[in-house]
Amino acid sequence: MSQSSSASGSANSALPLFQECFQALGDNIERVVKGKREVVDLALVALFAEGHLLLEDVPGTGKTTLARALAASLGADCRRIQFTPDLLPSDITGVSVFRPQSGDFVFMPGPVLTNIVVADEINRASPKTQSALLEVMEEGRVTVDGTAHGVPRPFIVVATQNPVDMAGTYPLPEAQLDRFLMRLSLGYPDHTSEVDVACGDSGPPAVDRLPVIATAHHVAEFTGFVRTAVAVARPVGDYAVRLAAATRRSPHVRLGAGPRGSVALVRAARVRAAAAGRAYAVPDDVKALAAPVLTHRLLLTPDAELAGMGAADVVADALAAVDAPRPLHEEREAARRAPVKR
Repeated sequence: MSQSSSASGSANSALPLFQECFQALGDNIERVVKGKREVVDLALVALFAEGHLLLEDVPGTGKTTLARALAASLGADCRRIQFTPDLLPSDITGVSVFRPQSGDFVFMPGPVLTNIVVADEINRASPKTQSALLEVMEEGRVTVDGTAHGVPRPFIVVATQNPVDMAGTYPLPEAQLDRFLMRLSLGYPDHTSEVDVACGDSGPPAVDRLPVIATAHHVAEFTGFVRTAVAVARPVGDYAVRLAAATRRSPHVRLGAGPRGSVALVRAARVRAAAAGRAYAVPDDVKALAAPVLTHRLLLTPDAELAGMGAADVVADALAAVDAPRPLHEEREAARRAPVKR
């Protein structure tokens, strides 16, 4: 058996395992985050794509619950940081402490050196403290006193913020927003789901009773599998790049999605394809992920904001304007039906 066919067989055997894990994680989280399966699945896509997640919504919609349920389902190390105006960068990254007994400095790791970091109300900390997350979100390490300290794998920052109460907040700068793979909003639950939550049984919080579905080691292995075994054909990658470029040309934006946006689209499309049982991404994967991956990377013009436009409208315009590549079987059928030139 050739090396390529062996690799293909290994990928095909791992796909059902990944599908099963993805589905089980979603089912587990939905036990406490009711009626929001689409958002739960997108959060899992961010996890397996090695991206970071920004949950933006009004209070009480389950932002922190989703983050905690994700951590509980994985059995991974999780640290929660409550962002406040007096929080210092060293409170996140860690600090070197002098020990008189040995006469040297010892690094005391901060809460960011863990698998899942829940950054609660991230926009309530000062820009200096917010920027302490930039290096670790992009490079997976923190540098303290000239020494780099790597984070464990998997690693994801799940940040929450309230877009309504802006008193005493510091909006995230564009450079930091661009580090998040997705921005999601849960929204209010439907009536039935809200009744289920309101009439829930008493006792310990439901999140604390969630069983562990997968270990951090399993997630790291699946992440590597998706990255190497799920193919993205050049036309699909080209489609993602053209969508990002279309947002830059929109007359309604001051700043469109940069190259990091198209890279994020392709990474997320791989995971969505694997979750659907495919070893290849298709244009529909890119379409489904365009809004959560691109909207937070756009800066609208003042005129567009006054007209009531949103970033989602710009992405919708891009999706309507950019033609998606046709699947290979459609291309072959079109070629077969084309008249023969004489």
